[in-house]
Amino acid sequence: MDPLDKILSSLRKAEERFDMIEDGDRIAVGVSGGKDSLALLAALAAYRRFGPRFTLFAVTIDLGRGADYGGIEAFCRDCSVPFSAVKTDIAHIVFDERREKNPCSLCSKMRRGALVGEAKRMGANKLALGHHADDFAETFLLSLFFEGRLAAMKPTIAYDGLTVIRPLMFVREKDIVPLSRRLPVISSACPADGNTRRAYIKELLRGIKREIPFAEDRLLSALFHPERNDLLESAKK
Repeated sequence: MDPLDKILSSLRKAEERFDMIEDGDRIAVGVSGGKDSLALLAALAAYRRFGPRFTLFAVTIDLGRGADYGGIEAFCRDCSVPFSAVKTDIAHIVFDERREKNPCSLCSKMRRGALVGEAKRMGANKLALGHHADDFAETFLLSLFFEGRLAAMKPTIAYDGLTVIRPLMFVREKDIVPLSRRLPVISSACPADGNTRRAYIKELLRGIKREIPFAEDRLLSALFHPERNDLLESAKK
């Protein structure tokens, strides 16, 4: 099976279960340049052929590290998706001025604010983010271990006048990798890349799976099964 077709199958499952996309929607896709957000853009661009009738935009927040987004712009052009790159000084503020010891939280908030602002400027009513199933599992463990609470990312959630949707929630990261080989992925220039709490949880899960190979599958089953908890179902429209 073509890797895009496999992702589309899981995307359609999420979209239908949580009513993520409706006719007439104007959806901005947050494109960081990583494989996940580009896979989401490719999948949504293809989904226009047989899903609800919606308009698609791509928005990249330039953190100010001199990244070249020419490849992404060309890819968007090939997909007939308007592309917007917003220049910011977020990296300078987070790493040079504030010198945050745990920079991810502030950086995420600033990027999200810039992303929402540009999505609204483009007339979007929904913002699509590229979080996949592995992200849901890792976020659940981050909340449990570091915050002492049972919480999960929501498939859909109202945020500052927009509806945030996560159409890749049923897609495993391993299924994105084959597709990423034909996408214009940009290597992360973040100084904290690989040295975050999320990276620690990812490595912890790898260790657990060496002893219990099906551990992550069981965790995702517990999160996603509608009869086992309401962490996700409470967000359903």
